[in-house]
Amino acid sequence: MKNEDGFTLIELLVVIGIITMITALLFPNFMGARQRARDAQRKSDLSQIQKAMELFKLDQKPPVYPTTGAFPASLCGQCWSSAADCGGNIYMHKFPCDPGSSVPTPYIYARDTDTLKYTLSACLENAADPDADVTPIPSCSGGANTSYTVHEP
Repeated sequence: MKNEDGFTLIELLVVIGIITMITALLFPNFMGARQRARDAQRKSDLSQIQKAMELFKLDQKPPVYPTTGAFPASLCGQCWSSAADCGGNIYMHKFPCDPGSSVPTPYIYARDTDTLKYTLSACLENAADPDADVTPIPSCSGGANTSYTVHEP
């Protein structure tokens, strides 16, 4: 009589091969989910910045939006207010950073010649995003080369 309590080498190799194939099929899906999550965070950040800009506009006499270049990379994680050191009227307690990189990249803001019009954009990673702009902004050259833009309400 033979003692057949364990698995054979062939059975173990087959199981390891099946697990490897399943992992190889699922891994790209998880990476895509991360991209979509970062893109959703960027869209949410743009919405928050847009609301803060409305508060800024209401404080101005006459009402105007901030000048182009008002959101440098150094503002990432900092307070945005009407006075230095987060004094005066606070528009955002913590200005959002781009969630996709360790280097804080600013969201792209440009005010029109009409001081009551602007565009606020973010570069997206997912090229198949349904909210992506038809014509991406030129500064979105890396990755999927797509962008999402909001305008004055």
